[in-house]
Amino acid sequence: MGHTGCDSERARLPEEAASDDPHVLRAALIRESEERRRADCRADMQTEVVQLALDLLVREPDVAGFFGALTKAMVEESESHTCGVWLIDESRQCCELWMVYAKDHLYTPRKDDWGGHADPRKRLACETFATHLFEYRTGWSQTIEYRCDDVRLPDVFRAFLQRMDSATLIATPLVLGSGNLGWMTLSSPGEADPESQWWRVAVLEAVARQAALALHHNRLTELNRREDRRKAILEERNRLARDIHDNLAQGFAAILMQLQAAQREGGGTFPQAVATNIETAVDLARTHLTQARRSVGALRPNVGRGEDIAAALKRLADMGQRTANTPIDLVVDELPRLGDAVEREIIGIAQEALTNAVRHSRAKRITIRASAVQSVGLRLSVADDGRGIARDGSSSGFGMTSMQERADKIGASLTIVTAPRNGTEVVLAWEPASLPTQVHVAS
Repeated sequence: MGHTGCDSERARLPEEAASDDPHVLRAALIRESEERRRADCRADMQTEVVQLALDLLVREPDVAGFFGALTKAMVEESESHTCGVWLIDESRQCCELWMVYAKDHLYTPRKDDWGGHADPRKRLACETFATHLFEYRTGWSQTIEYRCDDVRLPDVFRAFLQRMDSATLIATPLVLGSGNLGWMTLSSPGEADPESQWWRVAVLEAVARQAALALHHNRLTELNRREDRRKAILEERNRLARDIHDNLAQGFAAILMQLQAAQREGGGTFPQAVATNIETAVDLARTHLTQARRSVGALRPNVGRGEDIAAALKRLADMGQRTANTPIDLVVDELPRLGDAVEREIIGIAQEALTNAVRHSRAKRITIRASAVQSVGLRLSVADDGRGIARDGSSSGFGMTSMQERADKIGASLTIVTAPRNGTEVVLAWEPASLPTQVHVAS
């Protein structure tokens, strides 16, 4: 529709320029002057908004402070009621209100303003409008102007605008490249004066461009921070693993060798009490050597070079079988390769679940199963027939937090089913773009 209007305008100008009617010529000159004035105004406005954004970033280094100051400036400079920021969530499944500046106060519903004292009508109105923003696809790429009685708006939100005495509402997307991060909205009182309304739209669009850039930069920075933290944690785990292997494990191995040598050389010449003490020391050294090696494996569960999940699970099962008296069954179908990062976390979860079962379950048998899901995903199960997790949750050896964190990293679904005296089963399900992690403890 906009392109048709521009084409007809261009087609009409030559006729107006050739007209002998002074009124026609005067109207054409006025329109041209007005368009040029607005273009100059937009250019000046963009420069001022960029400067405002830079000033705010210096004063408000955190993204919440930046957007809080930005929404306040928008309300004050445009003589409006409210300025809100609505963000699409990480799953790209919905939109919600992040913050809104209204009546000289900044509200942040995510934190504390939607508590028990909040007006439930306000909450419902914002939720319905968030749904509208997300579902109204036209608004994903262009600015939309509404009147308070616009039939496109949800009934609850229209009533809310009327209670706020807001006559108009502008919603512009936070577009960056081809993606949309959310929306900024501006509601204003009074009738929609064309001269002031076009200016509000232009200001909001200019601000939204800078806001989208700031939000995107903040998210990239946060991702880099998370990656740096992950690398630091991984390096610390590797350092601990090296220390345990090079010092504790090697030390226990040396002690064990010396004690066993003493047993061989002493033969049956030691008094019974001394022989018993040496045997006890041998058992303690062997036990702690095994624990030290398990700790190294728990700290560094990475899949070996060229080792797929099936081979890694067999290695874990063999290691567990050598260090425990509990039979371990392994049932593995043909599995797809999922990438080093995903496979590393899956093996870490398998090792944690197996270690917990060996150490704490008092099981008579442990079973590890792994199968493909629709040829692209994976389902892993580590089950035992032991005592289960106590109802009071006092058992700290099952490492649910550790497994949950690993599942969170790869977007997997983690389910832990347990019952007293009926064993425990840890089930991990991973698919590309799978559902967010869900952890359940069923009893």
